[in-house]
Amino acid sequence: MIPVWLLQVADQIPQRHKDPASLLAAGKWMSAPELVHIVDTAWKHAELDLQQQGVTVQNSRQLHDAALASVTFSHLPPIRLSCIRGLVAPTYQGSCLHPDCKLLGCEGNRLYIITTSPLLIRIQLPHHKNACKWIQASIAFDLPAELAELLHTYLGEPHTALLDYHLLIGQSCPYVFMDMHGRGFTGAALTLYCQKWLVLQGGVSMNPSMCRQVFIDERASNSAAAGPSNQGAAMVMGHSEQQWRKWYDMQFHSRLAQNAVNSMQL
Repeated sequence: MIPVWLLQVADQIPQRHKDPASLLAAGKWMSAPELVHIVDTAWKHAELDLQQQGVTVQNSRQLHDAALASVTFSHLPPIRLSCIRGLVAPTYQGSCLHPDCKLLGCEGNRLYIITTSPLLIRIQLPHHKNACKWIQASIAFDLPAELAELLHTYLGEPHTALLDYHLLIGQSCPYVFMDMHGRGFTGAALTLYCQKWLVLQGGVSMNPSMCRQVFIDERASNSAAAGPSNQGAAMVMGHSEQQWRKWYDMQFHSRLAQNAVNSMQL
Protein backbone atom coordinates (compact mmCIF):
# COMPACT_ATOMS: atom_id res chain seq x y z
CA MET A 1 0.00 0.00 0.00
CA ILE A 2 1.26 3.51 -0.88
CA PRO A 3 1.66 5.70 2.22
CA VAL A 4 -0.83 8.56 2.53
CA TRP A 5 1.96 11.13 2.82
CA LEU A 6 3.40 9.99 -0.51
CA LEU A 7 0.05 10.45 -2.22
CA GLN A 8 -0.21 13.94 -0.74
CA VAL A 9 3.28 14.84 -1.95
CA ALA A 10 2.51 13.45 -5.39
CA ASP A 11 -0.55 15.69 -5.62
CA GLN A 12 1.70 18.72 -5.14
CA ILE A 13 4.06 17.84 -8.01
CA PRO A 14 3.27 19.97 -11.09
CA GLN A 15 1.81 17.84 -13.87
CA ARG A 16 1.93 18.35 -17.60
CA HIS A 17 -1.12 19.89 -19.15
CA LYS A 18 -3.66 17.36 -20.39
CA ASP A 19 -4.42 17.07 -24.06
CA PRO A 20 -7.21 19.33 -25.44
CA ALA A 21 -9.61 16.42 -26.06
CA SER A 22 -9.52 15.38 -22.40
CA LEU A 23 -9.97 18.96 -21.23
CA LEU A 24 -12.85 19.52 -23.65
CA ALA A 25 -14.60 16.39 -22.37
CA ALA A 26 -14.18 17.68 -18.82
CA GLY A 27 -15.68 21.07 -19.76
CA LYS A 28 -12.42 22.93 -19.09
CA TRP A 29 -11.30 23.83 -22.61
CA MET A 30 -12.18 26.50 -25.14
CA SER A 31 -10.77 26.94 -28.61
CA ALA A 32 -8.79 30.02 -29.63
CA PRO A 33 -11.67 31.43 -31.78
CA GLU A 34 -14.12 30.97 -28.89
CA LEU A 35 -11.85 32.83 -26.48
CA VAL A 36 -11.17 35.65 -28.91
CA HIS A 37 -14.92 36.07 -29.54
CA ILE A 38 -15.63 36.31 -25.80
CA VAL A 39 -12.86 38.85 -25.23
CA ASP A 40 -13.79 41.03 -28.21
CA THR A 41 -17.50 40.98 -27.29
CA ALA A 42 -16.75 42.01 -23.70
CA TRP A 43 -14.52 44.81 -24.94
CA LYS A 44 -17.19 46.19 -27.30
CA HIS A 45 -19.89 46.05 -24.61
CA ALA A 46 -17.66 47.83 -22.09
CA GLU A 47 -16.77 50.62 -24.52
CA LEU A 48 -20.41 51.06 -25.55
CA ASP A 49 -21.55 51.31 -21.92
CA LEU A 50 -18.81 53.84 -21.23
CA GLN A 51 -19.90 55.99 -24.18
CA GLN A 52 -23.58 55.84 -23.28
CA GLN A 53 -23.36 56.17 -19.48
CA GLY A 54 -20.14 58.01 -18.82
CA VAL A 55 -17.71 56.68 -16.23
CA THR A 56 -19.36 54.59 -13.51
CA VAL A 57 -17.91 52.04 -11.11
CA GLN A 58 -19.75 49.26 -12.93
CA ASN A 59 -18.57 50.05 -16.44
CA SER A 60 -15.09 50.85 -15.11
CA ARG A 61 -14.95 47.30 -13.78
CA GLN A 62 -16.23 46.03 -17.14
CA LEU A 63 -13.45 47.90 -18.92
CA HIS A 64 -10.91 46.59 -16.40
CA ASP A 65 -12.02 43.03 -17.08
CA ALA A 66 -11.95 43.51 -20.85
CA ALA A 67 -8.42 44.94 -20.62
CA LEU A 68 -7.30 42.07 -18.38
CA ALA A 69 -8.77 39.50 -20.74
CA SER A 70 -7.23 41.19 -23.79
CA VAL A 71 -3.76 41.10 -22.22
CA THR A 72 -4.27 37.48 -21.14
CA PHE A 73 -5.53 36.20 -24.50
CA SER A 74 -6.43 37.97 -27.71
CA HIS A 75 -3.99 40.60 -28.91
CA LEU A 76 -0.76 39.08 -27.56
CA PRO A 77 0.87 35.69 -27.26
CA PRO A 78 -0.19 34.79 -23.70
CA ILE A 79 2.37 36.12 -21.25
CA ARG A 80 2.60 34.49 -17.83
CA LEU A 81 -0.08 35.32 -15.28
CA SER A 82 2.60 36.22 -12.73
CA CYS A 83 3.78 38.95 -15.10
CA ILE A 84 0.24 40.21 -15.65
CA ARG A 85 -0.71 40.48 -12.00
CA GLY A 86 2.60 42.17 -11.15
CA LEU A 87 2.26 44.76 -13.93
CA VAL A 88 2.45 48.28 -12.49
CA ALA A 89 0.75 51.30 -13.99
CA PRO A 90 2.66 54.01 -15.90
CA THR A 91 1.96 56.52 -13.14
CA TYR A 92 3.73 54.46 -10.45
CA GLN A 93 7.02 56.10 -9.46
CA GLY A 94 8.25 53.93 -6.61
CA SER A 95 10.90 51.22 -6.54
CA CYS A 96 10.44 47.75 -8.01
CA LEU A 97 7.73 45.77 -6.22
CA HIS A 98 9.03 42.32 -7.13
CA PRO A 99 9.91 40.68 -3.78
CA ASP A 100 13.17 39.11 -5.02
CA CYS A 101 14.46 41.99 -7.13
CA LYS A 102 18.18 42.71 -6.82
CA LEU A 103 18.59 44.72 -10.04
CA LEU A 104 19.92 48.25 -9.66
CA GLY A 105 17.48 50.88 -10.90
CA CYS A 106 14.82 48.29 -11.74
CA GLU A 107 11.31 49.69 -12.19
CA GLY A 108 9.64 46.29 -12.21
CA ASN A 109 7.22 44.76 -14.67
CA ARG A 110 5.32 47.74 -15.99
CA LEU A 111 3.61 49.63 -18.77
CA TYR A 112 5.24 52.74 -20.23
CA ILE A 113 3.37 55.37 -22.20
CA ILE A 114 6.06 56.36 -24.70
CA THR A 115 3.98 58.89 -26.65
CA THR A 116 0.32 59.91 -26.66
CA SER A 117 0.12 61.28 -30.22
CA PRO A 118 0.39 58.83 -31.79
CA LEU A 119 -0.31 56.60 -28.83
CA LEU A 120 2.52 54.18 -28.11
CA ILE A 121 2.54 51.96 -25.02
CA ARG A 122 5.38 49.60 -24.22
CA ILE A 123 5.40 46.62 -21.88
CA GLN A 124 8.65 45.80 -20.08
CA LEU A 125 9.04 42.56 -18.10
CA PRO A 126 12.44 42.25 -16.38
CA HIS A 127 10.98 39.68 -13.98
CA HIS A 128 9.88 36.52 -15.75
CA LYS A 129 10.47 32.80 -15.32
CA ASN A 130 13.50 32.62 -17.63
CA ALA A 131 15.15 35.89 -16.55
CA CYS A 132 18.17 34.11 -15.04
CA LYS A 133 18.58 31.79 -18.02
CA TRP A 134 18.41 34.81 -20.34
CA ILE A 135 21.06 36.63 -18.26
CA GLN A 136 18.49 39.12 -16.97
CA ALA A 137 17.26 40.07 -20.45
CA SER A 138 13.78 41.59 -20.27
CA ILE A 139 10.76 40.68 -22.35
CA ALA A 140 9.84 43.98 -24.01
CA PHE A 141 7.57 45.01 -26.88
CA ASP A 142 5.23 47.78 -28.01
CA LEU A 143 1.53 47.01 -27.74
CA PRO A 144 -0.65 46.83 -30.87
CA ALA A 145 -2.66 50.00 -31.47
CA GLU A 146 -6.08 48.61 -30.49
CA LEU A 147 -4.85 47.14 -27.20
CA ALA A 148 -2.95 50.33 -26.44
CA GLU A 149 -6.14 52.36 -26.93
CA LEU A 150 -8.11 50.05 -24.64
CA LEU A 151 -5.51 50.19 -21.88
CA HIS A 152 -5.06 53.95 -22.24
CA THR A 153 -8.82 54.46 -21.88
CA TYR A 154 -9.03 52.15 -18.87
CA LEU A 155 -6.00 53.70 -17.14
CA GLY A 156 -7.64 57.11 -17.27
CA GLU A 157 -10.88 57.93 -15.46
CA PRO A 158 -12.12 54.31 -15.12
CA HIS A 159 -8.97 53.25 -13.23
CA THR A 160 -9.29 56.28 -10.97
CA ALA A 161 -12.99 55.53 -10.40
CA LEU A 162 -12.17 52.01 -9.21
CA LEU A 163 -9.45 53.26 -6.85
CA ASP A 164 -11.77 55.93 -5.42
CA TYR A 165 -14.52 53.34 -4.90
CA HIS A 166 -12.42 50.62 -3.30
CA LEU A 167 -9.80 52.50 -1.30
CA LEU A 168 -9.75 55.02 1.51
CA ILE A 169 -8.46 58.56 0.93
CA GLY A 170 -4.68 58.50 0.68
CA GLN A 171 -4.49 54.84 -0.30
CA SER A 172 -3.58 53.65 -3.76
CA CYS A 173 -2.89 50.53 -5.81
CA PRO A 174 0.20 50.63 -8.05
CA TYR A 175 -0.93 47.76 -10.26
CA VAL A 176 -2.71 47.93 -13.59
CA PHE A 177 -5.20 45.24 -12.55
CA MET A 178 -6.89 44.98 -9.16
CA ASP A 179 -9.26 42.68 -7.33
CA MET A 180 -12.72 43.62 -6.04
CA HIS A 181 -11.13 45.32 -3.03
CA GLY A 182 -8.76 47.53 -5.00
CA ARG A 183 -5.70 45.41 -4.25
CA GLY A 184 -3.22 43.69 -6.52
CA PHE A 185 -4.14 40.10 -7.30
CA THR A 186 -2.57 37.09 -5.66
CA GLY A 187 -1.98 34.12 -7.96
CA ALA A 188 -4.94 32.09 -6.69
CA ALA A 189 -7.25 35.11 -6.64
CA LEU A 190 -6.45 36.00 -10.26
CA THR A 191 -7.14 32.43 -11.39
CA LEU A 192 -10.52 32.34 -9.64
CA TYR A 193 -11.42 35.84 -10.86
CA CYS A 194 -10.73 34.93 -14.50
CA GLN A 195 -12.60 31.63 -14.24
CA LYS A 196 -15.69 33.36 -12.86
CA TRP A 197 -15.46 36.06 -15.53
CA LEU A 198 -15.32 33.48 -18.33
CA VAL A 199 -18.44 31.74 -17.01
CA LEU A 200 -20.30 35.07 -16.76
CA GLN A 201 -19.41 35.73 -20.42
CA GLY A 202 -20.89 32.40 -21.48
CA GLY A 203 -17.65 30.40 -21.49
CA VAL A 204 -16.41 27.56 -19.30
CA SER A 205 -14.53 27.67 -16.02
CA MET A 206 -11.12 27.35 -17.64
CA ASN A 207 -7.94 28.10 -15.72
CA PRO A 208 -6.49 31.25 -17.36
CA SER A 209 -3.03 29.66 -17.43
CA MET A 210 -4.53 27.27 -20.00
CA CYS A 211 -4.64 30.17 -22.46
CA ARG A 212 -1.01 29.40 -23.19
CA GLN A 213 -1.89 25.87 -24.19
CA VAL A 214 -4.89 27.04 -26.25
CA PHE A 215 -2.62 29.46 -28.11
CA ILE A 216 0.06 26.85 -28.82
CA ASP A 217 -2.53 24.26 -29.82
CA GLU A 218 -3.88 26.69 -32.43
CA ARG A 219 -0.44 27.77 -33.68
CA ALA A 220 0.68 24.13 -34.01
CA SER A 221 -2.47 22.91 -35.77
CA ASN A 222 -2.63 22.25 -39.49
CA SER A 223 -5.35 24.90 -39.77
CA ALA A 224 -3.50 27.69 -37.95
CA ALA A 225 -4.46 31.22 -38.96
CA ALA A 226 -1.88 33.71 -40.16
CA GLY A 227 0.03 34.94 -37.14
CA PRO A 228 3.39 35.41 -35.45
CA SER A 229 6.45 33.24 -35.92
CA ASN A 230 6.76 30.48 -33.34
CA GLN A 231 10.12 31.80 -32.20
CA GLY A 232 8.83 35.33 -31.65
CA ALA A 233 5.67 34.17 -29.88
CA ALA A 234 7.70 31.87 -27.63
CA MET A 235 9.94 34.82 -26.67
CA VAL A 236 6.93 36.91 -25.64
CA MET A 237 5.64 33.97 -23.61
CA GLY A 238 8.99 33.69 -21.85
CA HIS A 239 10.16 30.31 -23.11
CA SER A 240 11.24 28.48 -26.28
CA GLU A 241 9.71 26.41 -29.06
CA GLN A 242 11.24 23.31 -27.44
CA GLN A 243 9.28 24.07 -24.27
CA TRP A 244 6.11 24.37 -26.36
CA ARG A 245 6.44 20.74 -27.39
CA LYS A 246 7.59 19.56 -23.98
CA TRP A 247 4.90 21.15 -21.84
CA TYR A 248 2.04 22.43 -23.96
CA ASP A 249 1.71 20.77 -27.36
CA MET A 250 0.32 17.38 -26.39
CA GLN A 251 -0.45 16.41 -29.99
CA PHE A 252 3.02 17.12 -31.40
CA HIS A 253 4.13 13.53 -32.04
CA SER A 254 0.80 12.22 -33.34
CA ARG A 255 0.46 15.21 -35.68
CA LEU A 256 3.94 14.69 -37.14
CA ALA A 257 3.23 11.00 -37.66
CA GLN A 258 -0.08 11.70 -39.42
CA ASN A 259 1.50 14.38 -41.62
CA ALA A 260 4.21 11.94 -42.65
CA VAL A 261 1.63 9.32 -43.64
CA ASN A 262 -0.51 11.87 -45.48
CA SER A 263 2.45 13.23 -47.45
CA MET A 264 3.13 9.76 -48.92
CA GLN A 265 -0.33 9.33 -50.39
CA LEU A 266 -0.91 9.87 -54.12
